[in-house]
Amino acid sequence: MGRANLRAFLVVVIAVALLSCTPASSPTETRSGAKLYWFIPDGMRAEPTLFDIYSWAEEGKLPNIKRMMEQGSYGYSIPVFPGHTPVNFATLLTGTTPLHHGVADGPMHVEGRPLDKVAIGGFSSVAKKVAPIWVTLEQANRSVFLLSIPGSTPPELSKGNTVRGRWGGWGADFHATNFDQQNPQQFAQGRTARLFTFGPPLQKYIMQAEPSGWSAPPVSYSPAREVVLNHYGATLYSYIYDATDDGNTNYDRIAFSWDKRTVIADLRKSEWSGWLPIMLQWTSGNDSLSVETQFRIRVILLEPDGFFRIRLFYNNLNGYVAQPPETAAELVDSVGPMVDFVDNYPAQLIYYPEDKDAFLEEMNMSFGWHQRAARHILKAYKPDILIQDIYSPNQMLTSRWWMGYVDPQSRRYGDVTAEERERLWTEVKGMYLQLDSILGEMLDAADENTYVVLSSDHGAVPLDRMVHLNNLFARKGWLKFQLDPITGEPLIDWQNSTVIYLKMDNVYINPEGLSGPYKRASGPKYEALRHEVIDTLRDLQDSETGVRPLATVVRWEDSAFLDLPQDRVGDLIIANGAGYGWNEEPTQSGDVFSVPLISGYKQAIQPDHEEAMWTPFVIVGPGVKAAFRLPEPVLLADQYPTLLYLMGIDAPHKTDGHVLTEILVS
Repeated sequence: MGRANLRAFLVVVIAVALLSCTPASSPTETRSGAKLYWFIPDGMRAEPTLFDIYSWAEEGKLPNIKRMMEQGSYGYSIPVFPGHTPVNFATLLTGTTPLHHGVADGPMHVEGRPLDKVAIGGFSSVAKKVAPIWVTLEQANRSVFLLSIPGSTPPELSKGNTVRGRWGGWGADFHATNFDQQNPQQFAQGRTARLFTFGPPLQKYIMQAEPSGWSAPPVSYSPAREVVLNHYGATLYSYIYDATDDGNTNYDRIAFSWDKRTVIADLRKSEWSGWLPIMLQWTSGNDSLSVETQFRIRVILLEPDGFFRIRLFYNNLNGYVAQPPETAAELVDSVGPMVDFVDNYPAQLIYYPEDKDAFLEEMNMSFGWHQRAARHILKAYKPDILIQDIYSPNQMLTSRWWMGYVDPQSRRYGDVTAEERERLWTEVKGMYLQLDSILGEMLDAADENTYVVLSSDHGAVPLDRMVHLNNLFARKGWLKFQLDPITGEPLIDWQNSTVIYLKMDNVYINPEGLSGPYKRASGPKYEALRHEVIDTLRDLQDSETGVRPLATVVRWEDSAFLDLPQDRVGDLIIANGAGYGWNEEPTQSGDVFSVPLISGYKQAIQPDHEEAMWTPFVIVGPGVKAAFRLPEPVLLADQYPTLLYLMGIDAPHKTDGHVLTEILVS
């Protein structure tokens, strides 16, 4: 569908919704006890040109999606701007746009709070201004189980189960961490070594030392080295040694110990340990918790000269990230320690070629865990409602290794051979097959009164160039900063800065300075500066490609044009064209454009402009047409009212979507 036709279609959809095309009556009473198994993998791109999952299914490559196509209705769905996880999950689960549910971004800033800290986290349940579907379903006396759902924590269920809602600022959440030999990359990485650039470290840089205090260490044919891995209150000693006895310096093994006496793991490059017990400390404010859990070790890199890269992966599940708390222990006992998803944000498994294998292995562990968990939950807990997410699809399609080389829209597409591209497609389609397998668990557990639904929050487009807007603003004299000489993290001079970009799509402006509690400026000086910023953004052009990366710029008072709330956006809202991505981090070089390591992206892209941002929508269950393909893509907001209607439950609030009557059996 062309852009003009798509826009026309959206106008028609919205007009029809305003005229209330919701059926006059609810489904029959026999459906009032219907169940719902809703699988919402994060970042599952699906569109009719390249990621044509329905053709893959018809070819037998996705057998469970094929079953759903034969038994139900299917098509594509269009996300909302700015096209990333917290905003789209809130839309899916409330049936409203950001204008009404209030989740306009991940990190949000509001008047009265300083810009140097996040005022409202979009992944938190408290960010939503509208109740999500699980609250409505529980109030309708349905038993609900939520697994890894963004926006579900702090828990809103009073009777059901909530397990690890991602990044909701609730509970003791331990993130996988890499430990590298100290090197200049530490400075270059800056804040991207931290979770969401402001959270706990995802990457630590440490120095080797001469071993001391080891009791009967392994024999080394080169002088052994020691590194100490400290994180989350635990200290793990690592003994790097040469077991080759070949007359050369050839470090090839690392022994790990808590006390330098008992070795708990002895690994070569590319090897994982098993799951090992560990006691971690979680600190939040003045509170500290001791958490008994498990972790695995992987030696990603060990060079003959002793250069190392070690990854510690912590069990993602404990009693402080589950409600009721005992759910965590039961799932760990029955399913195993949780591998929720691969890598993290910002991506860490992108810096060395060896990171790719670590990524694939960790991703496969995450799919294995989620498939076992779906099977176990449906069998042991027997919930009326299971809503499950897995973040690994997003991680693969926005990582370094795939999107840029499989999508011909990428400038990197020609950097690999046809044979290598075929191998990359095999890996990508293998990931989709694992998604299909989780769906199979839900289909196998469903009865004649169950709806099984596949959705996603957004797709992903190739990323060719990063646009360092804060470098641009610094060139203009609007932003003042220094870089920490050791970490490379920016130190913003807020008092003397008048313009700053803050992710994912906001520019904040005040000609009197940006320090202290943020307040909307006004008056001639403000309007003149804002107009100058708009002109600067519109004039910005990539000299290497000739492309102007700005797609749209909107003033805060016109935010409804993008269905965004005025109280949670910057002075300007900016959208980038596909192939480009805004970057918040100022750099030492001051360059405005750079080639990133990652090759996929989705933030601040207008989804109605790019088919690659589309997602699947597949539904089977009573009253749904079989083998029916939706002729046009639907809106993400349409799914919530459609599901409630099918289940015989009234929506407790006005929705921006409408019931998809075209999929209903007449």
